[in-house]
Amino acid sequence: MVRIDIYSDTVCPWCVIGKRRLERALATREGLEVSIKWHGFQLNPDMPAEGMSRAHYLASKFGAPDRAASVYAIIERAGHLERIPFDFESIECMPNTVQSHRLIRYADREGKQEALVEALFKAFFLDGEDIGNDETLKRIAVTQGLERDAVAHFLAGDEDRDTVMAEDIRARRMGISAIPCYIVNGDYAISGAQEPEAFYPLLDLANIAVAAE
Repeated sequence: MVRIDIYSDTVCPWCVIGKRRLERALATREGLEVSIKWHGFQLNPDMPAEGMSRAHYLASKFGAPDRAASVYAIIERAGHLERIPFDFESIECMPNTVQSHRLIRYADREGKQEALVEALFKAFFLDGEDIGNDETLKRIAVTQGLERDAVAHFLAGDEDRDTVMAEDIRARRMGISAIPCYIVNGDYAISGAQEPEAFYPLLDLANIAVAAE
């Protein structure tokens, strides 16, 4: 079994693009058994708990509006090639992502991590939903088969909050500064939304190593 640990953020558009490209890479390796685990990395660790307006966020991050427009035009073109219909104009709030990362950990224990990650990406980037809002997160969780009351209880508490924060710190201490970042079998790492071809050598090396065990 080849293990792929992915460090990402739920508000990182390149992480969605990278997910599609990894999926395409894995589709070329028929018979390869893969276990994927998602780990939290906060692009905006100082984001207020309530988030902030996307307009304010873009102004503080990019300054001039034309600079932000240029950056997101590149992202939209890359997304189009992966059949991701980004709708950045529908996003009004740039959320704090701690709660979404906590929910991803919760979903992992229920065997629904991959589905929830996909649902969160869709909710934010395609539907413009505030994935920092607990009510939004509960509704998304239910669509993926999670029990609403249990999710509500979990989100209202602090379970896994320290773990999410520590995971982010650990990633930075490991030298991760760009996401998505993929670590294959704990030995091989690759950062960025790489084209599928970039994954082939890592997957093949990892598969050889697993077969030799």
